[in-house]
Amino acid sequence: MILFLISFVAGILTVLAPCVLPLLPVIVGGSIAQGNTWRTYTICLSLGVSVIAFTLLLKASTAFINVPQTFWEWFSGGILILFGIVLVFPQLWDRLGFVNVMNRSSNKLLGEGYRRNSRIGDMLMGAALGPVFSSCSPTYFVILATVLPQSFAMGFLDLLAYAVGLSGFLLVISIAGQRLVDKLGVTINPQGWFRRTIGVLFVLVGLAVATGVEASTEAWLLNHGFDLSGIEEYLLGARNGPSGAQAHQAISSLHTGNATSTSPMVLSASEEAMIYPKAPELAKIDGYINTPNNQPVTISSYVAQHDVVLVDFWTYSCINCQRSIPYVEAWYKKYAAYGLVVIGVSTPEFSFEHVYSNVANATQSLGITYPVVLDNNYGTWNAFGSEYWPNDYLIDDNGYVVYNYAGEGDYDGTEAQIQKALTIRAKRLGLPAPDFTSTSSTPSNVIPIDFSQVGSPETYFGSNRNEYLGNGAQGAAGVQTLTIPSQSGISADTLYLGGAWDFEPQYAQNSASGAQIEYEFHAKNMYLVGASGTGEPVKLKITLDGAPIPASMRGPDVDQNSEMTVQADKLYQIVQGEDYSTHMLQITVESPGLQAYTFTFG
Repeated sequence: MILFLISFVAGILTVLAPCVLPLLPVIVGGSIAQGNTWRTYTICLSLGVSVIAFTLLLKASTAFINVPQTFWEWFSGGILILFGIVLVFPQLWDRLGFVNVMNRSSNKLLGEGYRRNSRIGDMLMGAALGPVFSSCSPTYFVILATVLPQSFAMGFLDLLAYAVGLSGFLLVISIAGQRLVDKLGVTINPQGWFRRTIGVLFVLVGLAVATGVEASTEAWLLNHGFDLSGIEEYLLGARNGPSGAQAHQAISSLHTGNATSTSPMVLSASEEAMIYPKAPELAKIDGYINTPNNQPVTISSYVAQHDVVLVDFWTYSCINCQRSIPYVEAWYKKYAAYGLVVIGVSTPEFSFEHVYSNVANATQSLGITYPVVLDNNYGTWNAFGSEYWPNDYLIDDNGYVVYNYAGEGDYDGTEAQIQKALTIRAKRLGLPAPDFTSTSSTPSNVIPIDFSQVGSPETYFGSNRNEYLGNGAQGAAGVQTLTIPSQSGISADTLYLGGAWDFEPQYAQNSASGAQIEYEFHAKNMYLVGASGTGEPVKLKITLDGAPIPASMRGPDVDQNSEMTVQADKLYQIVQGEDYSTHMLQITVESPGLQAYTFTFG
């Protein structure tokens, strides 16, 4: 009975969940666009029925279990786009002819029915979003993975309570929106601007669902604190008795955040398929490093061996990646004996990171011993839908992506997920529970950073992204001759260049000796991604706050004369401070040919 009430509350909270918020304007707008309260009831009721039907189909049929998530995204998005087009162009419906499905007269009849307020269109509109709404609640996962298999009747009642809470709260919001529109005196004329605006909104949201942008929006909302699942988890964890413990354990096992459990639940492959996406394969790989004889490796071959795979997207000139690699290497060394495999996917940001020898040298200098593959054509990057460096995807021994973390930080959380996946693997294989306390996975060569203290943004020189250029034409390729303004005209976190500079899409290159760079930053460490455009060493004379960089703050690439030589294509560490503070950096380039890509900070 308690889970029944929690399920009802969970349905209400789902309306405000990150995976629903981007879709809420469509539900409310669709109801308002119809102009009748009974149509609002139809849309919301259809959504609730769709959630129940979709859930039961998933439990009853392996055919539906194996349908990829992308199908449901395109299915739901496609229906929304169709209705959006009809709202924008109401005459278009009469002209649609579906070859080999409907003849023109029956299609016209359906179109007339829709325009005459038939319930068919409303039912489709509500049902289209059922598969999308069916994964927005921890309570929903508990019903799906634990209650339904044990008691269909109890599971169905809990599912019904969830659907009633969801569709009922949507109904309240839709009716309130409809009354607001009526009060404002906005008409719902089929040819009017208001209905057409809602139609455009339908098309945009449909495209977002179909292309996965809606999922990215959900991730952004989660990262910025818009997550109500903690309320559900609290209610589930507060339940008394064995069933409450079971539900709380299910949340610990199924939630993709950092929650973990000392005894994680072991799910079957079919149950995992309802929760997690299947891992894609490495695609369009251009080279292999740290593999036997540099031969190809595949994710599927490791999964076939019941290994857990951590895929780490990185690129060697990225300071964020360099700071995270010691942790990845430490996990590889500690957990390889328990079945963990790490694959580093080198996806280049700059052109020189396409070069095999550059990546191989960086792999060695950074102390990476796990396999690395070159993803020069972004095939694997796109297959995983990655958008950041670094980005970690944890794939369990059934081949499902059970965890993803983008960026630096939360290393304890990622390690906890690795331990959980390896514990589940051991249970599936009938092995003793692994003891993870035997060795330490804390790296010794980390670069500590307090992100809240870093005040300067990554600053690019190339014309594609030089929005922080202060004294030249931003976004313009070609040669510019620039003059650095007086100190009174200098702004913080702004790039100033002096002399003749040739702006290419990824970098800026000085054309003559004596070129200058000035930048006032707030950070502890400062880096330059640079190279030599001539192949010859390029010497830089550097001052910090008008004087040579003091020994206590010199980066390892700067010598005792406060000079630095740039030749190799890599990240150069200029300043290595002891605290976070503001400084003025000035560089004189003593010979032509410096290719400056970006300043980064830590």
